[in-house]
Amino acid sequence: MEQTLTLDELLTLAELAEKLKVRKSWVYARTRETGPGSMPRLKAGKYLRFQEQAVMEWLRERNAE
Repeated sequence: MEQTLTLDELLTLAELAEKLKVRKSWVYARTRETGPGSMPRLKAGKYLRFQEQAVMEWLRERNAE
């Protein structure tokens, strides 16, 4: 079954940085990384959006290495 994504579930870069308690520049740096294992993000035109749950899982995976 495909999950429907709502706009309420998406975070802006600033919102994500605030939740993670990091600088926006740290998030920007992670979004410039490409390939397998890169930070999960969605692009809406020139805008980046993030699913909190996907980013948290990505962080857990990176810290488990």
